[in-house]
Amino acid sequence: MRVVVDWNVCESNALCMAAAPEVFEVQDDDTLLVLQETPGEELRAEVGDAVRACPKRAISLLD
Repeated sequence: MRVVVDWNVCESNALCMAAAPEVFEVQDDDTLLVLQETPGEELRAEVGDAVRACPKRAISLLD
């Protein structure tokens, strides 16, 4: 799977980081960093939670 972020929509509100801290991190300057663009299958549930938690729908998951 691959994490895709629409950077034109992302507000870096950290809800994704709360759901999947191994994959997402909001930096001190309030920008989102994707720590793992292709996370392992063991993180699928957490990444799915992050996708659903994003209020701007800026994150998607490709298989």
